[in-house]
Amino acid sequence: MLIIEIKDGESIDKALKRYKRKFQNAGVIKELRRRKEFVKPSVKRRGEVLKAIYREQVRDEQDTTTM
Repeated sequence: MLIIEIKDGESIDKALKRYKRKFQNAGVIKELRRRKEFVKPSVKRRGEVLKAIYREQVRDEQDTTTM
């Protein structure tokens, strides 16, 4: 549970903004979406490999255009 201490003279808007930032940094929404459905480890690993291949291709493409 997230707890936000309201400082003396602080507006509710600032406190709410701090709460939202803290909520986002905690990764609650991301975690809920991840847990919504089960993903087999082999499928997860395949996704990681495909992302790595894509990143490498983009990096290589940038290197060739700068030369």
